[in-house]
Amino acid sequence: MPLIPDFIAPTRHTDPADALAQVQRIYQQQIGHLRDAMQRFVAGETPEGPVRAFYPFVRVHTTTVARADTKLAYGFVEGPGRYETTLTRPDLFANYYAEQFRLLRASHNVELEVGTSTHPIPIHFSFAEHDHIEGTLTQARRMLMRDVFDLPDLAAMDDGIANGTWQAAPGEAQPLSLFTAPRVDYSLHRLRHYTGTAPEWFQNFVLFTNYQFYIDEFVRLGHAEMAKPDSEYIAFIEPGNVVTRRVGLSAEAGDDLGAAPPRLPQMPAYHLVRKDASGITMVNIGVGPANAKTITDHIAVLRPHAWMMLGHCAGLRNSQQLGDYVLAHAYVREDHVLDEDLPLWVPIPALAEIQLALQQAVADVTQISGADLKRVMRTGTVASTDNRNWELLPDNTPQRRFSQSRAVALDMESATIAANGFRFRVPYGTLLCVSDKPLHGEIKLPGMANHFYRERVDQHLRIGMRAIEILRNGGVDRLHSRKLRSFAEVAFQ
Repeated sequence: MPLIPDFIAPTRHTDPADALAQVQRIYQQQIGHLRDAMQRFVAGETPEGPVRAFYPFVRVHTTTVARADTKLAYGFVEGPGRYETTLTRPDLFANYYAEQFRLLRASHNVELEVGTSTHPIPIHFSFAEHDHIEGTLTQARRMLMRDVFDLPDLAAMDDGIANGTWQAAPGEAQPLSLFTAPRVDYSLHRLRHYTGTAPEWFQNFVLFTNYQFYIDEFVRLGHAEMAKPDSEYIAFIEPGNVVTRRVGLSAEAGDDLGAAPPRLPQMPAYHLVRKDASGITMVNIGVGPANAKTITDHIAVLRPHAWMMLGHCAGLRNSQQLGDYVLAHAYVREDHVLDEDLPLWVPIPALAEIQLALQQAVADVTQISGADLKRVMRTGTVASTDNRNWELLPDNTPQRRFSQSRAVALDMESATIAANGFRFRVPYGTLLCVSDKPLHGEIKLPGMANHFYRERVDQHLRIGMRAIEILRNGGVDRLHSRKLRSFAEVAFQ
């Protein structure tokens, strides 16, 4: 017989805070059960039966389509019916869950039903941030662990809801969230691995880059902010969860557990933290669409307010100069990594709020405005390819396609990041900097490239950070555009 915690019966709530407290109560009971069993298992005890624990759920029943604020792109369900989702990490997502609960109440005046689901929590997702007790197990105990605890089930964590391909079985509730609890836990686990930092440090605005030069400059700016007693940022986090607090602030519990890793992770992340989590996370995704898809697949579960790509590109027009900026307003997708999830016939629209913020940021930082701004920044189509050596293909077929698409720039990541933003309803944008012009004989040479990097990286990064400031000051509610809603959208942002 399975060893499970005492059953907590479903409860109904009209106060979102009470509903959240019940979610936290159930989750802590279930996780505590797993952690205690795992500690005893590592110590050599073998339980008499399988050990199981389950995610909490939230459920609503509605008979109305009425909603309080039609300007919002989320916070309501499409029609009468039963809707539910499993939940995880109510400590990490406390503010997010509370806001989603509040909006559901305001939109439909329904009770929030909270209970224990039938979806098991995999043992791998029960460990605390600094728990590594499974590393002490022998090979025999590792094999036995499969019989004692639930392992991650990929069938419970696919992206069918986000892709619009999921269909409810007869009698099954409609989803409230894009992601099930196991899918969220899986991504939180992966974020630690790929970025070298805990999910708790990620901020609501994310910058992606494909060059270490940008990271070096971000690190310099981050430490400079920490030296300012009046900085709006309270901490700067580097891989290994190395914490630098703003001058004048005391260290907090857990700060001393961070340590620089012996080598950087695959896609290192750095976090300029604000108290309200509306600071800036920057990730070096390296070169190529595979990394771009991988990291955005996982950051998406954190529900950021926006992500943007700052990187280098090949300029495709003779009128462009090295160092010019390209603001993407359309994308040619030849990256291929999302073809199975998002068909190529799906258009990826430019989002006005992001576009305007990036354009204003370029004007603010360069001190150029009006018609003169077009001399340093071109708005146009960006093509992304998975073939770094596209220039070597015979018969100039890529060049012909790029010309037909009216592309003005080419890179390997931007279309992927934009397409995944569209797929996961995360507002997105792209501002690239021309670093070479291969169609016109201007390729990267060591001396020229080094001079270009020194001259442009600082300015480009400050433009991205200024754009985030503009978006933050403009109000994040404006960011979550109804352009990203499907016909039958989930209620959770």
